[in-house]
Amino acid sequence: MKLKYIKIFAIVLILIFAANISYSGPRKKIGTSAAPELLIPVGSIGTSLSGSNLSTISGVDAIYWNPAGLADLSNKNAEVIFSHSTYIADMKLEYLAAGAKLGGLGNIGVSIKTLNLGEIEETSELQPEGTGNTIKPTYVIANLGFARNMTDRIKFGTNVKIINENVANVSATGFAFDFGIQYIGGQSGFTFGIALKNLGPSMTFNGPGLDRSVTLTNGNTYTERVILQDYDLPTSLEIGIGYDFRLTDKMHVNLFGAFVNESFTRDEFKFGLEYNFNKMFYIRGAASVTTDDYAQGSDYLFGPTFGAGIKYPFGNVEVGFDYAYRVINESAFNATNQFFTLHLGF
Repeated sequence: MKLKYIKIFAIVLILIFAANISYSGPRKKIGTSAAPELLIPVGSIGTSLSGSNLSTISGVDAIYWNPAGLADLSNKNAEVIFSHSTYIADMKLEYLAAGAKLGGLGNIGVSIKTLNLGEIEETSELQPEGTGNTIKPTYVIANLGFARNMTDRIKFGTNVKIINENVANVSATGFAFDFGIQYIGGQSGFTFGIALKNLGPSMTFNGPGLDRSVTLTNGNTYTERVILQDYDLPTSLEIGIGYDFRLTDKMHVNLFGAFVNESFTRDEFKFGLEYNFNKMFYIRGAASVTTDDYAQGSDYLFGPTFGAGIKYPFGNVEVGFDYAYRVINESAFNATNQFFTLHLGF
């Protein structure tokens, strides 16, 4: 038992050390991080609660929000979820994740996330009005996660991600790590979680699309490639708490709160509420606030989130369906931000 607590203490120290390295809050660099698709939420449960439930989210749903939750697969040997969401400007986001138990070693999870921007008219410095061609940018994130129970109340998890972005004839590839811890207080109803996400080296676009023909004064030509600036990943540190109010044996109300420090955008305080009846029917809602002046009011693109879900066993298979809606404050986008998730437990 002492060895387990030594390991847990060491993990917490590593997370704090990594957070100190990543924390800089470069507000002058807002909106300039690499791979912003890392910040687009997936899964209807976490989205409907704005990620405030990072201390309790479990199973395959937890891979994105807090990998420590992957240690709990709800007494199932395997789980699969598929999520589809409509994003701003007609973008489409698809997410597929699966998890399985590895006996006493822990649980393993894999996921893939793709962002489809649709077709975009190609322009260049010589043809700013358009070349007549269209391009279809692709953004893909592949993830491998592992989690295990350190004690009966403490869970630890980690992810490694491969990120690939392809726009016309240029592309960028990078990798990142997530680390997470959850503490489940048992009968006390108190929960606590920490997640350090998107920790990794900077990314740079490169490829033949950056080649330019240069003509010398003597008439000779040669090809030179434009070297682009590299950009840091959007590292974040999230700390959350939760409390389970047991109204009756079958009715529970969970309250959540979280603080999020983002390296390339505003810091947020998130508050969420979830009602569940017999762990079969769920209603959820959340809101975020920030102290940054620029992000207040209509300058902040996203507003409150809402959602509902149902979960029911059919024989040996548990089937769940969840829906989430995120308010968009900017009417110019003329879009909705909805999330649909199908969950299967075996």
